Amino acid sequence: MKKRRLSLILSAFLAVGTLLSACSKESATQSGNGSENQPYEIKWYTLGTPQKDTEKVFEEVNKYTKEKINATVKMTQIDWGDWDQKSQVMINSGEEFDIIFTFGNNYVQNAQKGAFLAIDDLLEKEGKALKDLINPVLLEGNMVDGKLYGIPANKEVAKQNVYTFNKRLVDKYKFDLSKVKTLQDLEPMLKIIKENESAITPIATFMAPVRYDIVFNGEMPFAFPFEGETDKVINHFETDDAMKQFKTMHEYYKAGYLKEDAAVSKENWPMDVENWFVRMGYYQPYAELLWSREAEYEVVSIPAEPAAIVNDSVSGSIQAISATSKNPQKAMEFLTLLNTDPYLRNLIDKGIEGTHYTKNEDGTIEDLPARIEGYNIPSYTLGNNYILDLYKGDPKDKWDKFVEFNDSAVRGPSLGFKFTSDPVRSELAAITNITKEFYPAIATGSVDPEKYLPKFNKKLKEAGVDKVLTEIQKQFDEWKSTQK
Repeated sequence: MKKRRLSLILSAFLAVGTLLSACSKESATQSGNGSENQPYEIKWYTLGTPQKDTEKVFEEVNKYTKEKINATVKMTQIDWGDWDQKSQVMINSGEEFDIIFTFGNNYVQNAQKGAFLAIDDLLEKEGKALKDLINPVLLEGNMVDGKLYGIPANKEVAKQNVYTFNKRLVDKYKFDLSKVKTLQDLEPMLKIIKENESAITPIATFMAPVRYDIVFNGEMPFAFPFEGETDKVINHFETDDAMKQFKTMHEYYKAGYLKEDAAVSKENWPMDVENWFVRMGYYQPYAELLWSREAEYEVVSIPAEPAAIVNDSVSGSIQAISATSKNPQKAMEFLTLLNTDPYLRNLIDKGIEGTHYTKNEDGTIEDLPARIEGYNIPSYTLGNNYILDLYKGDPKDKWDKFVEFNDSAVRGPSLGFKFTSDPVRSELAAITNITKEFYPAIATGSVDPEKYLPKFNKKLKEAGVDKVLTEIQKQFDEWKSTQK
């Protein structure tokens, strides 16, 4: 009898102990480090040159986030040239951190291999206010196998190449830019600049524009047409359109409109050096104002192609929560605050008012020297653009124009499709090496495409381009059958 009573007592103690242990674990999970009264430090990696005033700015950031979400933030920037390698080493090593900036294929590949956390449930709870404001196309376009693995920046979702010109030279020679509709239409202007402006390179090196909905990047031979058989993936380097564009660039190269070393040059043609006439870049509404401010002289742009919403354009700026995060709920709370709270968004982006920038009576801002010298963060990497303060001189309708720009764009045929490359990994490695060998020379016009483009395509055939195209088509058709 005594043994039975002792057994019951021990069982009761064990049950209570198990209950207390479960409660303790639940509390630790909710708080992130075992105590709701102790703030959680969010470890955040992002892209950009480390700034000398980051610590000063984040002292103010942490006062605010401590009050709002009981968390502090340690932001570490990795410099541009080191980013790809260092960020991937961190991910591959399983380092514990909470948030990382990501974009393009590395977002998809890291999501597929489990490095990033699926955030659909978090977005419905801690991120509900954030979900309500993001353009739905951004969420749709960044789904990977039916789940979302990162928060895209709410900004322009469309991609559009534009030709940008030095306005001083446009005005000097009374060029009519309204006549420029194609790459070929540039020729009369380039000829005049070449003959009359010895200090100016007519074309600041760019690759011949060939408009397709690309699967990887513009150098790889896999794309969906915007017109015709839009659901069929092709090698767009075999098209007449590609040959026409490459031939035009070759004519421009032979005429001396590009630098002789265009195919191999590392020259990035900074805006503030007035040694170019026309260049190509990606557009956003009122981009000319940003570029003119950077150049310190006026530039003007015209479309090189219609705007389109493609996988590349919606995945260019994403914050992912690491699968190693000890408190993904707190990470999502921070990302929600960053994207919905104007004070925090502007503080992290622009620095401290009165130190790094000044605010005018009308609410517009102007940079102070301390921002340029000590806290210059790439804005597009951070989050929601639409709650940023406008600069003095910015049009009041700037963010409205972003919405109009997005609404006017066409949807790419493969928007939302994510290719799994494992079945053709060796073929893709070989094809990548071949494109590095041929594409820059062909696309800059440095070699005759009638001679080298067939060689390029022959090499791609030998490397297994058809096998990859077949696999892309198979996966695309499977994905397409699941779409509503």
